[in-house]
Amino acid sequence: MTDAAQAVQQLTQAGSAFAARGWLLGTSGNLSATLAYEPIRLVITSSGQDKGSLSAASFVEVDAAGRVLAGDGSPSAETSLHTVIVRRKEAGSVLHVHSTWATVLSDLYASEGGIAISGYEMLKGFSGVKTHEHTEWLPILENSQDYEKLSRELDQLLIDHPQAHAVLLRGHGIYTWGADVAEARRHVEILEFLLEALGQAHLIRGTRVATERRKDGGR
Repeated sequence: MTDAAQAVQQLTQAGSAFAARGWLLGTSGNLSATLAYEPIRLVITSSGQDKGSLSAASFVEVDAAGRVLAGDGSPSAETSLHTVIVRRKEAGSVLHVHSTWATVLSDLYASEGGIAISGYEMLKGFSGVKTHEHTEWLPILENSQDYEKLSRELDQLLIDHPQAHAVLLRGHGIYTWGADVAEARRHVEILEFLLEALGQAHLIRGTRVATERRKDGGR
């Protein structure tokens, strides 16, 4: 937990950095930090905010039901997903970004129910991971505009995969979390590197196969 002013400053910095990398284009995504657990109280970006130019006025404080306790504006429709993660993972911060690689790969791997990533040194950037031999399973949840239903499904997914550091929404983006904003921000950066590495590997393999076929006369 942290105080509201510090949380807003940290989330503003994270939003600016993520937007600069193309992970929060337009008004996509939402960022939150936990101010209290019992009862839950969050500071979260209000709906329709450009995450690259956030200010103190861009945030609202909400309770577990998404009711605004302080600030102007409306909380994101996805606030309930933040509260599910905070409750289930005791997260100090939840960050949701819409990157190209997360969007494309979550759709590509949807039929497998998730993405397994192993062998990369960057895996050690996840909290509790000590070796590149770790296999990180990123479960994929079908996207929906029914957030009550989606919240229930997310809660069950977190129960089924207690070791996961993130969840992908199909064709949508990443939800990840941490003990505080700094850890959650690190997890976003690690995830984006790993997903891009995986995506680039797919492209390189495809190029090699196409090249070999041309060499073989199309056979």
